[in-house]
Formats: sequence, C-alpha cells, structure tokens
Amino acid sequence: MINLETTYMGLQLKNPLIVSSSGLTNSVRKIKIIEEKGAGAVVLKSLFEEQISNETKHLIGKDTSNVNYPEAEDYIQTYIKGNSVSNYLTLIKEAKAAVSIPVIASINCTSSSDWTSFAKEIEKAGADAIELNVFIVPNDRNMSSSQYENLYYNIFNAVKKEVNIPISMKVGIYFTNLFSVANRLNADGADALVLFNRFYEPDIDIEKMKITSAEVLSSASDIRKSLRFVGMLSDKIKGLDISASTGIHNGEAAIKQLLAGAKTVQICSTVYEHGFDQITKILEDISSWMTRKNFKTVDEFRGSLNYGSIQNPGLYERAQFMKYFSSNEKDVLI
Repeated sequence: MINLETTYMGLQLKNPLIVSSSGLTNSVRKIKIIEEKGAGAVVLKSLFEEQISNETKHLIGKDTSNVNYPEAEDYIQTYIKGNSVSNYLTLIKEAKAAVSIPVIASINCTSSSDWTSFAKEIEKAGADAIELNVFIVPNDRNMSSSQYENLYYNIFNAVKKEVNIPISMKVGIYFTNLFSVANRLNADGADALVLFNRFYEPDIDIEKMKITSAEVLSSASDIRKSLRFVGMLSDKIKGLDISASTGIHNGEAAIKQLLAGAKTVQICSTVYEHGFDQITKILEDISSWMTRKNFKTVDEFRGSLNYGSIQNPGLYERAQFMKYFSSNEKDVLI
C-alpha cells in the first residue's frame, strides 16, 4: 500500500504536491477543485505590496489636486490597503471552511515596512502558514550584496514578530551565496525555503521596438535551475524544509526533486497548460514509480540522491562542461 503522506513546516499533508500561488488559487471554487484532484496543500494567490502601492499612485495621479494634500495620499493608501487585505482575509476564511487541506497564505513583499503587520490578521483568519514571496531587483550600484540580503532578513523578521504560524521564504536564484542566506534565515527561525520564485522578466519586441513581458509560464527545462540547490541545501542546512518550485511539469520531475531532498514540490504552469487533472496525473505517476521501486513511503527515498547521500557529491558542485576520457565518465564538450 503506497503512502504519500508527509510533513511540511510541521503541517501534516496527505502528499507532497502543492499548487503554488497563482490565479489558480484565487477563489474558493478553484481551491475546492484542487483538493478534489488530490493536492496536499494550496498556496493562495499572493497579496502584492507593490500592486497596492501602484494602485495608490494611480488613483492619486488621476486627480492632481491630491498632490497638494499629503493626507489625501495617506487616506487613499489606507483605503486600498484595507480593502485588499479585507478581501484576502475573506478568501482565507472561506477557503478554510471549504477544504480540509492546509491553506498557506502568500505575501509578495518588497519592503519591511509596517505593511507586513497585517500578517497577524492572516493568522487570525485561519491560515495554516505564510509564504513570503520576495524578489528585490538589485539595481543600486552603491548597495552591496550584503545590504540587499539584509532586506530579505528584515522582511522575514518583521513578519516573524507578528505571527506564531510557520513561515516559508520563496526566493530567487540571484544571490552571491544562497547557502549563507539560507543558513541565516534558518537561524532566524524560518520553517522552509521555496526554490525558486518566478517573477516578471522583460523582453524586447524588435518589430514594435518596445519592452514587452517574457514568457510567464515555466518550461520543463526550468527544473535545472532548482534541482542543484535543492540537492545541496537539503543536506547542508538542517532543520529547514525545502520546497521545490519551477519547472515541475510531470511526475518524473516531482520524483527528481524528492530524490534530491525536497520536502514538497509546487506546481503551477503545468496545471495552466493541462488543467486540474494534471494534479491527479502527477500523483498517479509518483505512486506508480514507487510501486516499481518497492517504496512504501516518500520518506524511504526522499533525499537519497542529495549532496550528502551520493558517492560523488562534486556532481552537484560542478559548474563547467568538461571532457573526461576514462572508463567511468565521458562527457561531450559543448
């Protein structure tokens, strides 16, 4: 009998498959379908700090008279923020009442302002955990990498002070030393690290000669961005759950991340492309593979191919294409 049960951030999940924060998780109707199709948990669509700020600026800009009244900006910002938060809290409450799987709230943060204090309201609304989705574009040449990293720590600690529920940090790949960042977040009390977030990336239309948006959905090859770090961090940083995200489009990809040491795997783009039935399909593929390999539980094989479990851990560290001439290894020089 195959048992897919696992734990994540101390939460009990019926399986390690999570539908990540997106338009797929912005309504109770969709969340109920996600549960019916078998997902172990759901991360609600993010509440964006940046979006709230932009909406405020847009409304203020529509009436130039507001510029002369600073209190008008405060009023508008408070109204928009309050309205957005209120709607989000309602989604949490209704989702918790409708499904039995863990409901993880998501905050997309760009600063450690008192805006993060509404995390306490998220906890009161019944969220089982909070995922902080943070990516700050390092565009100031006068700031050091450590100063940028401190912004992430400040955001985490500002939220950590407000709540008692588990907190995960969803981060990007662009750190000078991701292991140092993960170690610091672990020491500060983070419960999990999600690798990696997807964010807006610009593209250029050469015919219209304007900036456009690059592809929003991930591709199956994007798993390469996270697999190395899942495999290494799951061994090197003890006590910090690793959730793999981006490029997980089928059961094979999910199994790879679990073998590398991921506690859970998060899917999104593949559900957009194939529908909610893809959740069931991935779980069936995992169960079928476990049956063939004689595994009864996920814990039996999780991390069996991570950095600390393989004979040659240098395979995770290797960064360049090289050509070896030996009986054991022959790589094509690219």
